[in-house]
Amino acid sequence: MASVLWQELTAEELRALAARDAVVVLPVASMEQHGPHLAVGVDTVLCGAVCRLAAERAGTEVVVAPTLWCGMAEHHMAFGGTFTFDIPTYRAVLLALLKSLERHGFHRVVIVNGHGGNIAALGAFLPDFARETGLAIRATTYFVLAQEAMAPFMDDQVSVLHACEVETAMMMAVAPDLVRPERLPEAFGMLGADLAALTRPAVGRYRPFREMTEAGVIGDARRATPEKGRAFLDAAASSLAALLDAREEQG
Repeated sequence: MASVLWQELTAEELRALAARDAVVVLPVASMEQHGPHLAVGVDTVLCGAVCRLAAERAGTEVVVAPTLWCGMAEHHMAFGGTFTFDIPTYRAVLLALLKSLERHGFHRVVIVNGHGGNIAALGAFLPDFARETGLAIRATTYFVLAQEAMAPFMDDQVSVLHACEVETAMMMAVAPDLVRPERLPEAFGMLGADLAALTRPAVGRYRPFREMTEAGVIGDARRATPEKGRAFLDAAASSLAALLDAREEQG
């Protein structure tokens, strides 16, 4: 069985996928601090893993582009270990990637986001991308798409937060070498926080994470286990695979 990963295919194989009208999944993520217990590549690792597994499960033909590992992460900069774009740069990079796909003959793209800080920017960019390309583009954040499916496995959260029970558990399942288990006793902050309240407040105000959480964590990573991580991964991949198979929404 051929790989679903763009970087593992030949140019000839990718041309054939375009000719068959395959869906391109474009994962977008971040490289940023994730508390004392997780490596900074969490969002990139997890988004790529969810996209690969979803593409393998999908009933339609899918190819997963390399993950864009830098995103909108100014709010994490004070902790170190973080890269960030500004809005014009992020828009330009994404548009360049989309136009490359279009020039290669692909028509359908699903942007799959794995970082909360990218959500607002992606929503703002979509009208421009629709106007400036001929692509049928959809965008989703995998943990928002799968929130209902993931919720039964959460102990203290109602959504994915940051370096939290969910992300830590998924990393234990996907990349355990990138977890520092001896630091888990310190890995909690803003207990009881809600993602929707953080990302869509009634009154907007910029607050860096340093003002909100001393540990750089929102949620409680002490609740994480590899078993939960596998359940979260399965729920996220199944939800995304269902979206990829929904051809009536693909333009």
